[in-house]
Amino acid sequence: MKVVGIIPARYASTRFPGKPLIDIGGKSMIQRVYEQCLKAESLTKVIVATDDKRIYEHVLSFGGEVALTSEHHQSGTDRCAEVVNSLPTQFDVVINIQGDEPFIAPEQINLLVSAFLLPKVQIASLKKAIQLEEDIRNPNVVKVVTNVYDEAIYFSRSAIPYRRNPEADIKYFKHIGIYGYTVDVLKKITNLEVGQLEKAESLEQLRWLEQGYSITLKETNIETIAVDTPADLVAVEKILKSQNERQP
Repeated sequence: MKVVGIIPARYASTRFPGKPLIDIGGKSMIQRVYEQCLKAESLTKVIVATDDKRIYEHVLSFGGEVALTSEHHQSGTDRCAEVVNSLPTQFDVVINIQGDEPFIAPEQINLLVSAFLLPKVQIASLKKAIQLEEDIRNPNVVKVVTNVYDEAIYFSRSAIPYRRNPEADIKYFKHIGIYGYTVDVLKKITNLEVGQLEKAESLEQLRWLEQGYSITLKETNIETIAVDTPADLVAVEKILKSQNERQP
């Protein structure tokens, strides 16, 4: 199975412009993400996909592989599809990796890829049990409910399921936004129109569910750390300092 990992990277972030190029302990965030992806043995190739020449030139400067894509894409999924369509090599699976998680674990990528060893998997992603009560109520933490086959029933910014019966033994899961798709399905979902569920919750994956595509969720116990704002950067730098101090 040939698997390509694609890291969409935009310069014009609303909350943190230029964040792929921010310095984290002597390396840019996009370089740290790229190097973590190279450690995942399940990936055949890793490519950064960007619409910005500054990011493009920077990735080349540290020896990374990069593709310059259209400025008009609405999502990382669309950017991934453009890259796949331009590649001379045929791949079976595409992994869409967030470009703002400098400590993405290779084990998580390998776990996601393993979903495609099962027959008929179209799209895959990750979930993690929620430990903090405030995360259940936090609309910025996307929740997911799955069926007995580990397929998504629904994603929401609300607490799902609603606990009407206090005796129900319910475990809440947050969705971790790394996606895998078969190449054929990726090309199809980029042509879907935005549905009412996606409009209501601002969650792209609801477009796919509403159109009848299945999303398989693998459970991880690894916490992800994303850099969405300058405040997040402070927390990430503390983690990096702690890691460096533990090294002999």
